[in-house]
Amino acid sequence: MPQSLTHRKANRDDLEDILNLYTDDFLGQAREGLNPFSAESYRTAFDKIDADPNHYLMVVETDHKIIGTCHLTLLPSLTLLGQTRLLIEAVRVHEQYRNQKIGAWMMSEAISYGKSKGATVFQLTTNKNRTAAKRFYENLGFEASHEGMKFYVNE
Repeated sequence: MPQSLTHRKANRDDLEDILNLYTDDFLGQAREGLNPFSAESYRTAFDKIDADPNHYLMVVETDHKIIGTCHLTLLPSLTLLGQTRLLIEAVRVHEQYRNQKIGAWMMSEAISYGKSKGATVFQLTTNKNRTAAKRFYENLGFEASHEGMKFYVNE
């Protein structure tokens, strides 16, 4: 693991680096396309995320280079006695830095962030084709307790 890992809230100048992380595998390329950088929809989405205090778009850096990201969303809930949840999504580590415990460090930082905001339930989804990611999350203590479902609207 690099010696000097830090994380911070992403800013708009980080958008291209984040999108590069999202498209560095076949699933990301299929979902985002090979060149998503021209899409205004990403800038619009970033601005919405950035303006909402329940979102923390984390970037992980070493030597001022972005090598990881995850999107954290605080979700107040009426279930489980009104506990706050932290949704962890879009977890990515640059391929050059994988298998160096950076992902585990980032998840630990995400959980610490959630705890500091009162979250007691931590949840995420991972694509069924990402079997290594599923093992990674299970090794961190996450349980596949629910079946996730999505519905896409094509306009």
